[in-house]
Amino acid sequence: MNLERGMIKKWAEFACRSAMSRHSLQMAPAHRRKRAGTHWSERALTLHAAFPRVDLEWTFQRYEGLRARLPQAAFERLPMQVDDLSAVFDHYDAFVLDAFGVLNIGETAIAGAVERVAQMRAAGKRVVVLTNGASYPREAALAKYARLGFDFTADEVVASRDLAAEALAGRGGLWAAITAPGASFDDLPARVEALEGDAALLHHADGFLFLGSEGWTPERQAALEGALRVRPRPVIVANPDIVAPREDGLTLEPGHFAHDLPGHSGPLAPAFYGKPFGGAFNAALARLGDVPRDRVAMVGDTLHTDVLGGRAAGLGTVLIAAHGLFRGLDPAAYIARSGIVPDVIATTT
Repeated sequence: MNLERGMIKKWAEFACRSAMSRHSLQMAPAHRRKRAGTHWSERALTLHAAFPRVDLEWTFQRYEGLRARLPQAAFERLPMQVDDLSAVFDHYDAFVLDAFGVLNIGETAIAGAVERVAQMRAAGKRVVVLTNGASYPREAALAKYARLGFDFTADEVVASRDLAAEALAGRGGLWAAITAPGASFDDLPARVEALEGDAALLHHADGFLFLGSEGWTPERQAALEGALRVRPRPVIVANPDIVAPREDGLTLEPGHFAHDLPGHSGPLAPAFYGKPFGGAFNAALARLGDVPRDRVAMVGDTLHTDVLGGRAAGLGTVLIAAHGLFRGLDPAAYIARSGIVPDVIATTT
């Protein structure tokens, strides 16, 4: 059974008038937001300067335009609305947590997130972090979480970079990587060189590995598209995200650029590793042991990656509304327009 769009629309109209929209979706006070912004990486802002910032409406339309390439799922109930994840501890035995918008914003842990993870453990819940961050090795992510106060072990973090590395294993050849300047490839099981440092790789590389969009430009995108038209080659996309929230807006991420590459209808169509695609959720579930899928909740801040992908994988889904993509906004209208309905909308982690 799939929810009728009219039913979702009526719910959205009610939700906009509900107590949630009156007080649950409030952002932190302006002075706190400004202070939090100072923790964002100025280097990241500079590296994404070649493209204009986009907004939520643009992002929503972009994802909707790509729906045919995304996993398909049916939604059977209207969402429960709660203040935080502790309200659904009785519903789930394990939680798969997105990073940005659930655990942290930039270099700052979301208020209460460290404590909530501790409460999950105390309640006997299993926890896994599932992130599309691919510019740097997983060890860097683990070090970041530790700095923020989280106690995740290596087995509790699944990064899309690791999934792409598995896809690279045994393939041989020379791979040109698109990623942050100065990034290391020591963790990858293939011969990988940075495209930034050698434009000739456009012509003689055997494949391309899209890890991050830092430093990417319209000229480089056009050159890559042209090179693939002349000589089609495999493209592994380790971050399927269309955008990422930044201090001054949303930046375009590898998923956006990869969907514009030629060859999507052919045998060398770009291959995506990470949410919302099924392999990412299977990897997370493998870390959770024998917990039934319907007792696992995917917790994230986006509809088209976390909620759609989680539901397609047979998981429960929780949308965090006060941080990340929807911070300061009510997601009800976007839920109604897309038909992507989380099982739970939580104000915060």
